[in-house]
Amino acid sequence: MVRSGRALVCAFSFLGLFAGLPACADAAGAGDAYPVRPIRWIVPAPPGGGTDAVSRIMAPKLTEIFKQQVVVDNRGGAQGSIATALVAKALPDGYTILFTFSGPIAVNPHIFREVGYDALKDFAGLTLYTQQPMIMTAHPSLPAASLKELVAYAKQHPGKVTFASSASLQHLGGELFKLAAGVNLIHVPYKGAGPAVLDLLGGNVNTMISNPTSIIPHVKTGRLRALGVMGGTRIDALGDVPTAVEMGYKEFSNVVEWYGMVAPAKTPRPIVRRLNEALVRILNMPDVQERIRALGMTPSPSTPEELEKLIRADYALWGKVAKTAGVKAD
Repeated sequence: MVRSGRALVCAFSFLGLFAGLPACADAAGAGDAYPVRPIRWIVPAPPGGGTDAVSRIMAPKLTEIFKQQVVVDNRGGAQGSIATALVAKALPDGYTILFTFSGPIAVNPHIFREVGYDALKDFAGLTLYTQQPMIMTAHPSLPAASLKELVAYAKQHPGKVTFASSASLQHLGGELFKLAAGVNLIHVPYKGAGPAVLDLLGGNVNTMISNPTSIIPHVKTGRLRALGVMGGTRIDALGDVPTAVEMGYKEFSNVVEWYGMVAPAKTPRPIVRRLNEALVRILNMPDVQERIRALGMTPSPSTPEELEKLIRADYALWGKVAKTAGVKAD
């Protein structure tokens, strides 16, 4: 009996002789049969950092559900753009997925000359993972205990107050605050949250825009001071810290940093649904939610469509801020 050419390709791919083929994603890989081999989980950050740690809460759970190994592949560089471009060009077969966040998807395309992907066309949403507002934090030597006091001090000392950031979203968050408050804060960029936090702890910079994970331990010990939650909702881990919206800065009502999962565009919808169901199931597990909340984040499982809607909204927001502030990376 002679096999068809399609059947032969499937057989060879299964045996590993054609490693670059999608292993018949439209047949054996789709729907209930998916997955039939290990999944590559791309993380746009080096091992050991905050993004890597957050991503690894999920990967082992997905391995348990699918009975297939989920292999974490760290691809740091260019503030997440290298990993994001890699996934944009991957085969849309469900075996390469990206653990991503606001910066590479909604911010980088507006400030870098070439990122290697179209954020609005090259990805299929899987689910939102977490949402968390950024925090404006200060060294205790700065005579300010709130955003309003920071603004007053900065207006009295124009060009003297610095703010650190370690990612594109935090940078634009600071620029949005400058526009909203009408102050001149001097941006000091860092290549990672670790060095930025160390300089803030040492008083080498006055303030920092950051996600909660990097600064909550230092706020708890009193080595840093949280001036405000740069969003519209307080966070459980810093329940006594008011939001920017509460202090009159309504521009921050819809500003959040988020983590989420996406796949290459044109990934078959049955596979997208299967991944969404598994990921949402994990995000609703009590032990997973406890670990996420301990990091100052809010578990936020969603439909693929809800994530894609958020991406479009954030892309428009940060594009407008980047243009107004004239921010471009060299």
